[in-house]
Amino acid sequence: MVEATICYEGDLRCSAVHGPSQSAIETDAPVDNTGKGERFSPTDLVGTALATCVLTTMAIAGRRKGLELPGMTAISRKHMTAEPPRRIAKLEVAITIPLPADHPERAFLEAAARGCPVGRSLHPDTVIEETFSWVG
Repeated sequence: MVEATICYEGDLRCSAVHGPSQSAIETDAPVDNTGKGERFSPTDLVGTALATCVLTTMAIAGRRKGLELPGMTAISRKHMTAEPPRRIAKLEVAITIPLPADHPERAFLEAAARGCPVGRSLHPDTVIEETFSWVG
């Protein structure tokens, strides 16, 4: 169990402190939902969580095979529904792996990415599209 303490700061902004590390983040409502969009929105963090989970899960799986993956990157794109109820309709994650396309662990690493805990925790109506670019 990990605890975070969240405080509503007013003006549609929140701050959150991660209990174990005391690191902090702030959120803001997005412009398309009456906010200023000056920080990550809560739903932006969901997309970010998915992308960081994919990279972390791939790195853990790679490490089990003696493979380190520094320089791996991801871009997360979040799409909201056009009609109510407001929710995340689709998350795209574009992953770049600094290894050749014919790497022998390619299928293993891509399977690890698709099995990340955040992706498995999202509602089944949320479309997740992951693309992999092998550039080594």
